[in-house]
Amino acid sequence: MQDSKISLRDAVSIGIGGMVGGGIFAVLGLAVDLARGATPLAFIVAGFIALVTAYSYAKLSVAYPDRGGTVRFVNEGFGKGVFSGGVNNLLWISYIIMLSLYAAAFGSYAPNLFGITGDDATDSHIYLSGIILLATFINYYSIAVVGKIESYAVIIKLVILLAFVALGFYGLVGNDNLGQLAPDNWVSPVDILTAGMVIFVAYEGFELIANSAPDLRDPGENIPKAYYYSVGFVILLYLAIAVITVGSLEFSEIATARDYVLAEAAKPMLGQIGFTIITVAALISTFSAINASLYGGSRVSYELAEDDELPHSLTDSLWNQPVGLAITAVLTLVMANTLKLESISTAGSVGFLLVFAVVNLVGYRKSADTGSNRIIPMVGFIICSVALVTLLVQQYQTARTGVLIAGGIVSACFLVEWGYKASRA
Repeated sequence: MQDSKISLRDAVSIGIGGMVGGGIFAVLGLAVDLARGATPLAFIVAGFIALVTAYSYAKLSVAYPDRGGTVRFVNEGFGKGVFSGGVNNLLWISYIIMLSLYAAAFGSYAPNLFGITGDDATDSHIYLSGIILLATFINYYSIAVVGKIESYAVIIKLVILLAFVALGFYGLVGNDNLGQLAPDNWVSPVDILTAGMVIFVAYEGFELIANSAPDLRDPGENIPKAYYYSVGFVILLYLAIAVITVGSLEFSEIATARDYVLAEAAKPMLGQIGFTIITVAALISTFSAINASLYGGSRVSYELAEDDELPHSLTDSLWNQPVGLAITAVLTLVMANTLKLESISTAGSVGFLLVFAVVNLVGYRKSADTGSNRIIPMVGFIICSVALVTLLVQQYQTARTGVLIAGGIVSACFLVEWGYKASRA
C-alpha cells in the first residue's frame, strides 16, 4: 500500500512556499523606504521573531497535531470562548489581508509587461481584480489544480530567486552603491524595529506547517526540523535579497520603483531581460500565493464554524466549496481595491503579531504538556508584544490610517465573536 504520509522535504517546502509567496515582492521597496541602509538588519529582526515563534509552533504541533493548526492551539490554550474566537477570527481576516497584499503586488508588477489603458494605476486595479477572480474560479473548479500550481510555482520562484542572489552578489563587486549599506545610512534602532515589523508579513506562512502535522512522517523528529529549516533558509534568502537590492540601486531609484523594486534590482546585472525575468517570477509567486491562500482562508472559516466560533452556515457549500471561499474572495477584492499597500502591510503585521503573541503564550501555558522550555515561548510572547506596540506607536505618528484600519479590524473580530456568543446564550 502506498505511504500517504508526507516527508520532511515536503513539509519544508510547505513552509518555504508559504513564506516566499508574494510578501517579499510586495514589501521589499517599502522596507528600504523605512529602513534605508539598515534594511538587511530589519529583515533579520523580523526573522528572529519568526524563528522564536516557530519554536512554540513546533512544540504545539507535535503535542496537538491537527489540520486546524493555529485554531486548535488557541482553543487548547484558552478554551472556546470569546477571546479564542476573536483571535481565530483575526487569523481568518489576516489571511484576507495577506491575499490583498499579494494581489496588490501582482497589480504593481503586471503593468510592466502588459499595459492596458496606459495608466499604471488603473491597470494595477484591473490586474489585481482579475487575478483574484481567476484564482477564485480555479479554487471552485478543482482543489487538485490548486495543489499542482503551488508545487510547480515553488520550484520556479526559488530557482529564479536563487539565481538572482548568485548573480547579484557577483554584480556587487565594485558597485559604488555598496556604501549605502554602511551604518551612516542606517535609521534609529526604533525605526529599524518598526521597519522589521511592517515587513513581518514576508515571514507569514511558516505556520502552514502546523496544518500538515497530522500527515507528516516521524512527526516528533521532523516537525521541529521542518519549522527551523524553512524559517532559517528564508531568513538567509531575504537577507541576501536585501543586501543585493540596497547595494545595486541608489535610494532614489528604489523609491521610484518601490512597488516593483526587486525587478528593478535585476537591471544592473542583466538589463531588461533580468527585469522581465524577475517580473515574471513575481507574477507567478503572487498568483500561486493568492491561489493557495484563498483555499487556506476558506478552510479557516470552515474550522471556526465547526468549532462554533462563527455561524454554522459557513460550513454550507456553495458550488461544491465552503461558502467561506466566496466571502474570502469578495472581502479580498474590496480590501485590495480600497487600501494602499502600506496600510495593508501594517494591518497584516498587526494581525499576525497579535496571533503569534497569543500562540507563544499558549506555548508557555502548555509547556508541561508539550515538554518545551518555558522561557522560549515567554520570550516569544514578550518580543511579539513589544514589536506590536512599537509598530503601532511609530506608525500612528507617520502612517495613521494603517494603524486605525488595523485597530478597527482587531476590534471588529472580537466584537463579532462577542455578539455571536451572546446571541446563542
